[in-house]
This record gives sequence, C-alpha cells and structure tokens, in this order.
Amino acid sequence: MGGARTALFNWLFARSQDGTFILRIEDTDRERSSEAMTAAILGGLEWLGLDWDEGPYHQADGVERHRRDAQRLLETGAAYRCFCPPAELERRRASDAAWGEGEGEGEDGVVPALPDPCAALEPTDSAARAMAGQPFAVRFRVPAGVTEWDDLVHGPTRFDNREIGDFIILRSDGTPVYNHAVVSDDVFMRITHVIRGDDHLSNTPKQILLYRALAAEPPRFAHVPMILGPDGKRLSKRHGATAVAEYESAGILPWAMVNFLALLGWSPGTDEEVMDVEQLKRSFSLARVLKKSSVFDVKKLEWLNGQHIARASAEQLEPLLTRRLVARGLDSAAVLRANRAQYLAVIDLLKARAQTLEEMADRARPYLVEGVEFEAAAVE
Repeated sequence: MGGARTALFNWLFARSQDGTFILRIEDTDRERSSEAMTAAILGGLEWLGLDWDEGPYHQADGVERHRRDAQRLLETGAAYRCFCPPAELERRRASDAAWGEGEGEGEDGVVPALPDPCAALEPTDSAARAMAGQPFAVRFRVPAGVTEWDDLVHGPTRFDNREIGDFIILRSDGTPVYNHAVVSDDVFMRITHVIRGDDHLSNTPKQILLYRALAAEPPRFAHVPMILGPDGKRLSKRHGATAVAEYESAGILPWAMVNFLALLGWSPGTDEEVMDVEQLKRSFSLARVLKKSSVFDVKKLEWLNGQHIARASAEQLEPLLTRRLVARGLDSAAVLRANRAQYLAVIDLLKARAQTLEEMADRARPYLVEGVEFEAAAVE
C-alpha cells in the first residue's frame, strides 16, 4: 500500500504538471526481485488506473551503464577501489558501531565515519592491484562539508558529510548498489522530480553527491510521510491486508482506493473527502502534502468505498458485481444479461447501503435464488 500511495502521488503530480510519468522497476537486487513481484506491481497500478507514459524500464538492464558511470568516478578521483576482504569489512562495521556510540563524537556532536584505508592508495598502486586480479569494490569518496537541498515537503534539509562516510557504489562482483544505480538511471532518463517515502531521506545526500560528481543537476526531491497502522507503527502485514490485490478481492472500488490513498498524507485544503480522479488531478499539489505520518484506517476506507458505490451508476457496477455473482454460483453471466433491466434495478436497490462489492453480492442472493432461506434465529 505504501508503494501504491507513492506511485499515486507521482502520477497525480505528473498529471497536474502536464509531465511525464515514468515507471522503473528497480530490480538490481536479484535476491529480492522476481517476475511475480513485478507482475504484482504492474497489476496493482493498472487496477488503480495509474497509467504510465514511459516504461516499464528494468534497472537491471542498465548495469553496463552503471559500471561505466562508476568508472568515470574512478577516473576523476571521486571514487576509489576498496580491496578490504569481507572479514575486514565486518570488523570495520563493528568498529563503526562502537564509534557511533560516542567514542569518536566531536565537539559539534557529529559522529564522523571511520576512514577507509584504501582511500589513501595511490591510483597507480590501486590500478596495479586490480590488474593483478585482486577483488575490489568501488567506494565513493565523500567530500568534506555538508549536503543540503530544499525538500518539497520538509523544506531545507541538510546532512553533515562526516556522518555519511565513503560508501560502496559497485560491489566486488561488479553489480551496482541502489544509490548508484538510481542516480545513473535518473541522469540517463532526465528525471526532474523524485517523490518517495521519507524513509529514503538518509539516501538523498549520497545521491546528491553522486549527481554532482557525474556533473548532473540533481532532481527536486519530495519525501512524503510514512503510512502507519492503527497502533502508530509502520504499516505491515500484522495490521492485515497490505497488498492492493487483497483490497480488490475484498470488494473495494479502484477509484475509491485512489481517493483513500490520496488522503493519506495529503489534504485538498477543504473539508471535502469524497473525490473522483479528475478532482484529485485538478487539486493535487506537493504544497499540501503533510509532514506527519498518516494512519491507515480500514473503517474510513470502507466508508469512502460505500460513498463511491452509492454514487456510481448501475452500469458502472454491473461488470464488477457480475464477476462476484458468477463466482458464487448464483447465476450465469448469460442469464444476467438476458434479464438486464431487472438486474440493473437490483443493483440500484442494493448500492445505497453496501460498503463493498462483496457485501452487495451477498445481499443480492434473495433476488437470484428460487427458494428463501430463513435465518434460524429469526425463525425461533
């Protein structure tokens, strides 16, 4: 749901600005990527009606360009080869943790990252070791100073570069890490705006440094608030359904879900809550995105869905309800088509009180079966 809401904000912004909405599947991490995951993303976007102007592009297809950009950074001295073996890196990570507990804290309260010994290698020595076949990763050389930007949600934001430390951009197997791959892709695709969850805030200074090192203008960033569960913790499976497809199965209308997601972290500036997609496109602006997190309230979603069901025409609801009635074995699509006038009348009757399409399908049963089934408690 968080990914769907982020995609929606990007889509609404692109549509409100007459821009280009680009869909990119960031799948360089092969262990966490699969065709099934990609299919779920595409299916969710299509169900919500979020059409894209370019793509879907696959980040994994740009690996050679990612490597070329890393090589450019090596040649300019903005990056260097790190020959530290994995065991040494683990030891350094443990040292970094101890360092971060206050042992290395300066007078200004900043905990500087420990320096990498490979950063001091002469370029000729580094190249010779690489030519000899010694495995290495490529690290970005973080310059002194601060990295700051004007976030379109949070306003002026800054990080002290001493806190960041030199970070890996290419692993020892030649595959790019996330921060480097997205920057390479953004430059190549001429991305102007990036709207994403504020859990990415700590990635942004690293990416801005990479844009500048590649002589590219960074895009504008907008970090939107996280979605929380009713208990105030980040939305997860313990709160119930978290995938778009699960709400489709539960009988939520796609345009009602779009309305609900838009109101998670954004306000139209009025008391209006029930809005169609065209209203959202006209009203959306990043200036009204909230800084605080929003709570995913299923009751609110069902209420909004009921409002949209009541406002929809019987003809709009017909194909969505038919699929559910056929699945229940209550009637065939052919019979419903043959008695369409009566069928539409039943839909008009039921839609005024139903909050989901599943509820409508259950309440349609008495109109479609031969006999009447009485509730035992009511008979008693």
